[in-house]
Amino acid sequence: MTESQTGGVKPMAIAGRMVRERERLLGMSTEERAWRAQWIKDQRLARHEPVFVPELIQARLNPIRRFYRAPLDKIFTLLTPVLGHSKALFLRSLTGKFLMGFGGVYLTAYYFKYNSNDWTRKGGWRVLQSKAAVNKGDPGYPMVTNKKPADYATRGFQSSPI
Repeated sequence: MTESQTGGVKPMAIAGRMVRERERLLGMSTEERAWRAQWIKDQRLARHEPVFVPELIQARLNPIRRFYRAPLDKIFTLLTPVLGHSKALFLRSLTGKFLMGFGGVYLTAYYFKYNSNDWTRKGGWRVLQSKAAVNKGDPGYPMVTNKKPADYATRGFQSSPI
């Protein structure tokens, strides 16, 4: 069962019909004018808003996520007075994504370089290359192979120094 964002109550617009300028120009009662004036006052933020609540982050992020976010959070906490809050937040998220992408590419390249599938091991990625397509009229057309039956599926054994 999925939970509703409104707690089972149908969502409604709090602006009412006064959100449209034409509706307001048709005429408003004194009660509607007072309601509209109060609604406009309620849209203004106080000087101390938005409020930063550290306990909210503590409750929202699990301990593992807080652990791996801590180094960049510390660096960009120090840079926030210099860069400004919005720029520091943007650069913090961009830096985190860049480092994760770079790490992923590096680990993939490392794995393919040092874990190839050859005759010395059972596992690893086996990378095969297809032969180039050669059609009639192309140079080297018949493309006859000069491999012997013993040359197939050696997985690099014949070129080993042993």
